[in-house]
Amino acid sequence: MNPTRICLIRHGETPWNAEGRLQGHTDIDLNPRGLEQAEQVAIALQASQLQVDQLYSSDLKRAQDTAQAIVKKLNTSFITMPELRERNVGALQGLTVTEAPILKPDLWRAHIARTIDHELEGGESILQFARRIENALESIRLNHAGKTVILVSHGGCIDMMYRIATGQALDTPRQVAMPNASLNWLSHNGASWSTERWADTRHLNDPALGNLEL
Repeated sequence: MNPTRICLIRHGETPWNAEGRLQGHTDIDLNPRGLEQAEQVAIALQASQLQVDQLYSSDLKRAQDTAQAIVKKLNTSFITMPELRERNVGALQGLTVTEAPILKPDLWRAHIARTIDHELEGGESILQFARRIENALESIRLNHAGKTVILVSHGGCIDMMYRIATGQALDTPRQVAMPNASLNWLSHNGASWSTERWADTRHLNDPALGNLEL
């Protein structure tokens, strides 16, 4: 059987990305640069003549708007999947990485230490987040075995999928970058996951921002 290949695309830039502000589940629009990045992703996918079985998107607007740009170029449609949302970082949502250590020092320490069972005052623990993403990824793999799928999601989600594919522990520091509008590839041979090209931004006209959510 052919391998199942999944292209993970982080949404385009938002105003909060540019401000260094933690988004989590907060529903933020793309900024003008993010809209341009979404268009550049779509053009690159169209030029590659990639044969896509299904396109999925997080239900947050920044991801859906990125997916919509792809839809127009590939003449397809997308399925909204709430399970592909970014991690809910609780009381840290809306704070910049400068504000958070001052206003929520205990939560910030737990966040940067990657304490896997801490819910960050009404948020989602890393362990809960990992289970959600793993279940979503497995569902997609089983439904599209041997096919090629695109997922438009978020930096934290893509990092978690990398951890699942490589066996990286949940409490260890991030190993790879997840720039806005980057292309990241996973494949499954029927027995295990492997990573292919990662953090690919060659299709973008300008450097992209990295991910803040750990």
